[in-house]
Amino acid sequence: MLWFLLGLLIGLIIGAVMLVLGRKSGLQEGHQLGYEERKRVAEAAISSAEEEARRLVEDAKKKGESKRKEIVLKGKEEVYALKSENEKEMRERRGEMNKQEKRLQQREEHLNKKIEQAEKKLEQASARVKQADEKYAEAEEIRRSQLETLEKLSGLTSEQAKELLLQALEDELIHEKAVKIKDYEQQTRDEAEKRAKNIIALAIQRCASDYVAETTVSVVPLPSDEMKGRIIGREGRNIRALETATGVDIIIDDTPEAITLSCFNPIRREVARIAMLRLIGDGRIHPTRIEEMVEKANREVEAFIKEEGEKAMLEANVMGLHPELVKLLGRLRYRTSYGQNVLRHSLEVSMIAGAMAAELGADVTAARRAGLLHDIGKALDYEIEGSHVDIGVDVARKYREQEHIIHAIAAHHGGVEATSITDCLVQAADAVSAARPGARRENVESYIKRLQRLEEIASGFPGVSETFAIQAGREVRVIVKPEAIADADMPYLAREICKKIESDLEYPGQIKVNVIRESRASEYAK
Repeated sequence: MLWFLLGLLIGLIIGAVMLVLGRKSGLQEGHQLGYEERKRVAEAAISSAEEEARRLVEDAKKKGESKRKEIVLKGKEEVYALKSENEKEMRERRGEMNKQEKRLQQREEHLNKKIEQAEKKLEQASARVKQADEKYAEAEEIRRSQLETLEKLSGLTSEQAKELLLQALEDELIHEKAVKIKDYEQQTRDEAEKRAKNIIALAIQRCASDYVAETTVSVVPLPSDEMKGRIIGREGRNIRALETATGVDIIIDDTPEAITLSCFNPIRREVARIAMLRLIGDGRIHPTRIEEMVEKANREVEAFIKEEGEKAMLEANVMGLHPELVKLLGRLRYRTSYGQNVLRHSLEVSMIAGAMAAELGADVTAARRAGLLHDIGKALDYEIEGSHVDIGVDVARKYREQEHIIHAIAAHHGGVEATSITDCLVQAADAVSAARPGARRENVESYIKRLQRLEEIASGFPGVSETFAIQAGREVRVIVKPEAIADADMPYLAREICKKIESDLEYPGQIKVNVIRESRASEYAK
């Protein structure tokens, strides 16, 4: 600040000088008296300015010195305050350290007392141990002398006596263990059988349904025999158009006022039946009208199939099925197996499996779903080659069913091993539904051929003497030659016969194979 003021003053002086000199240069033609006066005034101004500058410099020096002293004093005060604070903190720390030192000293004294007490107790314990060792040595000496006396009296060493005792104890334990295991096994088997019968009986009771036998032919009633000629048409063109449009065989025989529709595809047969009834009711029978009626019947059957599939899904309480699976379920409405409607059979299996799952605490939803879909392959088995199990597995996988549902479909006839309780429940429910009285039937000729084939399969094995198919073909008894088949070979023979029956014979439900071996010895006393 001081130097700034000094520079400003010098600048003013220089400016005044220059002003004077400028005026002098510009007024050379003026009066000489004016010059002298102006010179005197300028010198007076310069002197005044120098005096003012000296005064300002002195004032600045005095203020700077005062400010320096003030700063030094303030610094000394801060140093003194810091020193006082540090001394106070040091005094507090010394006091705290003294307290901690006193506490540590007290703890040390306390620990020394405990160590002394522990040493005293250790000395007392050592004395007691020494006394116990002495008593144990005395007891061991007494035991040794008694053992020697016993060995002399019994004539056996201690090791031999131990072995005899352990052997007797082991034999006794083995016998008791075998008895207990046998009792537990029998008890468990009885309880399991009783519970299984109760569960199955309860499931069947909760799902009691009637059966109506169905066939692979449909009979269409006619208002009169004159209608047969109209159905045949001129040179058979109407009946050919019907058979071509529907894919069924139309049988017109001597049966009065009726014609028969025959086809292994039940949906085609139903379409033909509906179309035929409408043509008979309309009375106009010609190829063009036949095509129109068959088309309408197709649409009607497709709508009915979808409706039946949705009803079945709701009745079984199974949700979230793919729309195509729902349609396939509806197609099962027209599919039969040994006269049993497959859709009703699937619903029954679903309900029985769900009821058994509920009794066992298993997954009811999975059991119902797997039971409803277990025969889904039968909706396509007359269109796709392969067994209905393989077709059902492929269809379920195509429409993204869960793996455990797919496995239950694959295992419901034992094609793959059952790995979950759902698989076993579906197998049991399927067998129960198929084996119920009146559920399935077959004609006499097929029945006799099946029994004959069953006996032929069992008789084809070496060592078999006689075979008898009993219980409507649900059991076959195989009597073997005792000199050719040993007892150990009987389970193997039964298994081989089962495999042969499974591969070569089609049958409802399951067939039990009983292998019987009997040896007799006879003699007469004279």
